[in-house]
Amino acid sequence: MKNRVSLWADGHFKALAKLILLGAFLTLGFIAESRADDKSPASPPLAVAKTPSGWMVTQGDRLFAGYQLDSNGKPIIYPLVGPGGHRMTRDFPMKDAGPDERNDHDHHRSFWLTHGDVNGVDFWLDDEHCGKIVHRSGQTETKDDGSVVITTHNDWNSPEGKRLLSDIRRYHFFVSEGRRIIDADFLLIASDGDVNFGDTKEGSFGLRVAGTMKADAKKGGLVTNAEGLHDKDAWGKKSAWVNYSGPVKGDTVGITIHDHPESFQYPCRWHVRTYGLFAANPFGVYHFEGGDKTDGVVLKNGDEMRLSYRVVLETGELDAEKTQQDAKQYASSPRPTMN
Repeated sequence: MKNRVSLWADGHFKALAKLILLGAFLTLGFIAESRADDKSPASPPLAVAKTPSGWMVTQGDRLFAGYQLDSNGKPIIYPLVGPGGHRMTRDFPMKDAGPDERNDHDHHRSFWLTHGDVNGVDFWLDDEHCGKIVHRSGQTETKDDGSVVITTHNDWNSPEGKRLLSDIRRYHFFVSEGRRIIDADFLLIASDGDVNFGDTKEGSFGLRVAGTMKADAKKGGLVTNAEGLHDKDAWGKKSAWVNYSGPVKGDTVGITIHDHPESFQYPCRWHVRTYGLFAANPFGVYHFEGGDKTDGVVLKNGDEMRLSYRVVLETGELDAEKTQQDAKQYASSPRPTMN
């Protein structure tokens, strides 16, 4: 028979065990409740896969973006899907124009980099007489932080097939604070002699927003730049960033493009239109400001030029204060090595 000390010890051990077990259940219950109430779970990492036309970037089982090596004479990103699952750029001309789209400007292919006057050759349009940007090679990288990088090398060829310059394009896809972001870096290389980028509004890094987002749709679309100018007043103005917001399938979404201080001609002018064109143009002057046409910009043989932009896709209306903070953060971030 156990003595009183043993009985006392057994009783206290059982009581202590009950308290520990109860505490464990309470703790597990608290964790479960916290997880149920968590509105911002960790985002699944991005992945990239080869496709017949290029690559596809996904977030979990959801599409983020497609990279097409050739869309009628230039590489493009299409489709481009925001964090809410909505396509943020128009489908035309890759598909028939939808009810809220116009079948105009068939060279406005989702998301691109071109220019309307390069040594006298038009790369902005995509007709037979125009230049072609030809994919030469490319590679992808899935980083430890769950982001994806696509890097390509391309040649800008005249209609006769003569190379005028080459470029390296680096697209870094990642997710931050529930937003989908693409850092787009371009290295333009005068690989075949001097290159003259002509003074024209028809350029350069741009996209065409979804049809319902455009201001002309009268559904709530709005252009806003860093100085607070809207719609037509923002066209041709220099600014560190511009936002284009509007509805897609009943939800308000927005695209902000930031110019980086290390990008050529920062802050650039913006060829942003109420019909949905949204382009950063570091080369155009006289179309925007009037006066005589300038001689453009000459990149000497063997020299390089860097263009850097951050594209932020988000849900909801523009938060100008947050966007200004984003601009400062982006401005302080070093640009990656291009090779």
